[in-house]
Amino acid sequence: MDCSYCIMQSYFHPPVLQYFVNHADLFSELDRLFTRRSVYRIGTGEYTDSLIWDIWTDLSQELIPRFAEQDFAILELKSKTSAIDKLRALRHRRKTIASWSLNTTDVIGREESSTATLSARLRAANRCESWGYPLAFHFDPMLIYNGCEEDYREIVRQLFSHVAAEDIVWISLGTFRFMPSLKSIIQTRFPESKIVYGEFVPGLDGKMRYFKPLRIRLYRKMATWLRECAPDVVVYLCMEDDEVWYKSLGFVPADHGGLQRMLDVAAVDHCGLDPSGLERQGRN
Repeated sequence: MDCSYCIMQSYFHPPVLQYFVNHADLFSELDRLFTRRSVYRIGTGEYTDSLIWDIWTDLSQELIPRFAEQDFAILELKSKTSAIDKLRALRHRRKTIASWSLNTTDVIGREESSTATLSARLRAANRCESWGYPLAFHFDPMLIYNGCEEDYREIVRQLFSHVAAEDIVWISLGTFRFMPSLKSIIQTRFPESKIVYGEFVPGLDGKMRYFKPLRIRLYRKMATWLRECAPDVVVYLCMEDDEVWYKSLGFVPADHGGLQRMLDVAAVDHCGLDPSGLERQGRN
């Protein structure tokens, strides 16, 4: 699994995986967190794919039952694989969200080496839904190219032909952005990739971004298509300012108490968390 656009390439040299085995420390930290009785959203996919180790290890099989024992935190497993067989028989009590990064067939074929196909990811999501897991999906990074809008609209069609809207906790949207240092790494490691040769401008965060009107146009269309199929699902933007939020989605996070509050409430509503944990949030 080796995506051309992955920002981790800028941090890890060479980009190899490390698997940490001090699970006793991990579970001790989780137990301390659970005793705070506040809503927490925890994910394992920040530096790697959440399910990439499941073929060889029992990490998810240890984590999911542990989260099932409490009512104040959820675990999100974010993946581009279809390696879900070990999740089938686990007791999860909807305290684990199975989520997938989605992209167009064109982008997956050109830029997401050794990942599952779009259809395989959606079939995996359908199976997890049948096992009672709540779901989430992440359209990030979306790439802007000729014909991309119809391609992304087709993903939305396929998504809701595989899963029910009421089983989705949240959906995120984000467009390709990168630190300037990543450009030469992509050119060296993925010489056939053309993603860094589009029109980009420096953002306030120092990352290279598509022009704001182009991002807003794609977000607005995606939000419209998603709302047609799932009007009540939380849709949020990744690393965008209030102007982009408002012009794309019609509101800013502060209108709903901030992004953290939006996601916490969605987790409570879909995953059976104790709502009293919302009041303790921020006091621990």
